[in-house]
Amino acid sequence: MKYIDVKGDSREAAVENALQQLGLSRDEVSVEVLQEAKSGFLGLGKQPAIVRVSYQDEPTPTERATEFLNGLLERFGTPAEIHASENEEERAVTLELTGDNMNQVIGHHGDTLDAIQYLTNIVVNRKEEERWRVTVDTENYRKKREESLIGLANKTAQKALKYRKPVALEPMNPHERRTIHAALQDVEGVTTYSVGTEPNRKVIVAPEGMGSAPASSNGGAGKKSSGGRRRNRSRHSGKKPEGQE
Repeated sequence: MKYIDVKGDSREAAVENALQQLGLSRDEVSVEVLQEAKSGFLGLGKQPAIVRVSYQDEPTPTERATEFLNGLLERFGTPAEIHASENEEERAVTLELTGDNMNQVIGHHGDTLDAIQYLTNIVVNRKEEERWRVTVDTENYRKKREESLIGLANKTAQKALKYRKPVALEPMNPHERRTIHAALQDVEGVTTYSVGTEPNRKVIVAPEGMGSAPASSNGGAGKKSSGGRRRNRSRHSGKKPEGQE
């Protein structure tokens, strides 16, 4: 709790002055009278009313995120030390977790960590007019996973080119699919597109001219050739259009 001491010609006036300064309503504060107003005699001995108005300070996005994560991890039985940083200009909060049993927090390919991050974003942005971006990580997992996905993308592209056939990757979340598309965007001779519905949507890596995105999908990995197949035009233009998620 925080408080301010405010003067006024009367108790009510002092309270009103405090509410205007704080931008709060009467129901959001508690009031303690430190001094009652006195009119004095012929102007002598006159004194104002003084009140102490206490209020609950609104937590910062980082404080909300940290408090929520602490409670959530305690209930999981995986308490962790949380190192938080906030970038107000970019409206970003980063939370690094350290502790025992962090593999349980990460889950299969980060699915538990992603769920925790999703929930933390909801809690932090519940009372915010402008959205904050919250990232939750542990043991540098997200960077390691990105590096692993880039390696997987390149190996899959080589396999697709070697055997001249499309290769399907395992289902991934939208962020991981974007990583695959971006990793292969400038690779000669291959194209990428996504098929399926969440949570089983997956990326297909195919040789140019041999992969065809479903007609029902929105957009594609490249332009359609005259034969109706989606193909990449990087050989001619030097630039590949982005793959869909």
